[in-house]
Amino acid sequence: MEFDKKHIFENIIGQSDPMREIFSIVEKVANSNTTIMINGETGTGKGLIARAIHESSDRNKNSFIQINCGAISEGLLESELFGHVKGAFTGAIANKPGKFELAQGGSIFLDEIGDMTTDLQVKVLRVLEENEFEPVGGNKTIKANVRVIAATHRDLEEEVQKGTFREDLFYRLYVIPIALPPLKEKKSDIPLLTSHFLKLFCTEKKKDIITISDEALQIFLNYFWPGNVRELKNLIERLVVLNEGDEITPKDLPKRLKTIKQPETLSGIDVSDNGVDFNTAVTKYEKTLIINALEKTNWIKNKAADFLQMKRTTLVEKIKRHKIKKEA
Repeated sequence: MEFDKKHIFENIIGQSDPMREIFSIVEKVANSNTTIMINGETGTGKGLIARAIHESSDRNKNSFIQINCGAISEGLLESELFGHVKGAFTGAIANKPGKFELAQGGSIFLDEIGDMTTDLQVKVLRVLEENEFEPVGGNKTIKANVRVIAATHRDLEEEVQKGTFREDLFYRLYVIPIALPPLKEKKSDIPLLTSHFLKLFCTEKKKDIITISDEALQIFLNYFWPGNVRELKNLIERLVVLNEGDEITPKDLPKRLKTIKQPETLSGIDVSDNGVDFNTAVTKYEKTLIINALEKTNWIKNKAADFLQMKRTTLVEKIKRHKIKKEA
């Protein structure tokens, strides 16, 4: 099936190598009915990629239904996914179709599936394996003709080890995994994204086009962006609304962007003619890196671990070992 690539990817801005690879994968998997698992930090655009997969598939004439599994309680989520019959529970005054039924012939996007309880995971697994389900309180089996696209910000392999995510569902979902890079790993896209959002919000707010100075853009490039593209987008909207001139300069930027400390380099380690204590130097540098990562992520250990590309449990152990504490 031929599709308009420009139209499909028009809301996904990026020309970096990681994003080109993502676009290539989307094109390859679009017309298969294979389950897709999208991994990425909060704010990386998992929903945009899921929609692009649907729009570039032969299911694009039918519904694209999405639901955030982490934002709804277990009891309500089951009803939202599978529907319910009249009288199934207090307040069920009529039959109601669920998301799987509404997505018939199309695609369903299960965002934050890692937050789903194990009981519900069993029922989703049945849909994936047998293509059928029953509404809450009902005994009529409904056939499901739907393509499942799931997403999570969690490390599901780690969740499987902890027993909070079913191993059989994990393998059933991870047929084709797509890993979305955080913004810090595709900084070459920051100027493109900045320009795009400036034009978008200037048009939306009916303001003359505002540009960004080279100095302010350099601060953007040096920043960690723990909230990823969403954080950049929200910041640009704020700057457009508050800016009274025609250019964004460093003085317009929030303090958190301008107070990033650089990790200590080798120049900060005393290397005498008699040599250097390697273990002490490495320990000192490791502690400095961890402190910097924690400061950049507002002491949110999950994000600091992602920044340092290590497991959260490993980071916690190192924090204890170095006796690192947040200053009051």
